[in-house]
Amino acid sequence: MKKISTLLAVIGMILISSCDGPQGPPGYDGLDGQDGLISEVFELKNVNFAYNATDGYTIYRALDPQIYASDVILIYRMTGTIDSSTPVWQLIPRTLFLPQGELDYDFDFSKEDFTIYAGGTYDLSLTPSYINNQTFRIVIVPGDFSASINKNNYADVMAALNLKESQVQQINF
Repeated sequence: MKKISTLLAVIGMILISSCDGPQGPPGYDGLDGQDGLISEVFELKNVNFAYNATDGYTIYRALDPQIYASDVILIYRMTGTIDSSTPVWQLIPRTLFLPQGELDYDFDFSKEDFTIYAGGTYDLSLTPSYINNQTFRIVIVPGDFSASINKNNYADVMAALNLKESQVQQINF
């Protein structure tokens, strides 16, 4: 009797697992790129912060195309150069301590745009070299990848994302 029960159970499992129902809707297309990661870096060169009474000094840009909601943006400010071909990049947010007071660079972003802010404890128009002709690198990092890289070092980020300097897109405004 035990053998017959086992045989019926096996036959029943085969019949149930071979049932076929209606096909579901098609899935979304996958991501193109290395291992499904889409990374991008672009440069805003020699841009000036615009001033308004509500937000202070800002640089605003729309993202076209929009990024994925899970993506992360990192922004680096060029603080100088070692030589003519070696810029020095500093991750923002950042506070600079100047003789005039504190100067803060910060930013926010959404999947549609980003804004870079400059604010401080003094009138920033007194130090135009910190709000005019600034150069920034904006790095778009896939969200699931962003936790595993050293964000403070621009070169490490570029290496981790397998991006080359030749891939940096110059954005002129």
